[in-house]
Amino acid sequence: MWFDVDPRSSVAIYRQLVDGVKEAVARGILETGEKLPSVRELAAQVTINPNTIAKAYQELEREGIIETLRGRGTFVAAHKPQKNLEEKEKAIKSMLEKIMVEAYYLQLDEKTLLALMEKTVQNWYRNREGV
Repeated sequence: MWFDVDPRSSVAIYRQLVDGVKEAVARGILETGEKLPSVRELAAQVTINPNTIAKAYQELEREGIIETLRGRGTFVAAHKPQKNLEEKEKAIKSMLEKIMVEAYYLQLDEKTLLALMEKTVQNWYRNREGV
């Protein structure tokens, strides 16, 4: 399976599904045009309420990550840039600020945080290209 669901996590299960699909697509584990399990199939595989799966699929479809074709199924959508550079930077900045708050509470200084971020970004892209 291309994602993990932890029912004990503080993160809502539908959010874990959304994040799992997005990560699998970003890492190349799921490719454009690949068919996803139906809501019922996935609910049976991971023993989650079908309504939770449907909610995750709706969110993913709203974000343009997947598309549902009536009578054919749900597929990974072709990647279409939907935001301009300013909107993209604003979204990433918001996420980075959350990371910086956590780094503050973990008592990581700026130099350590920047080094960690640089190493993480390089590894992610290196691994992504190797897929």
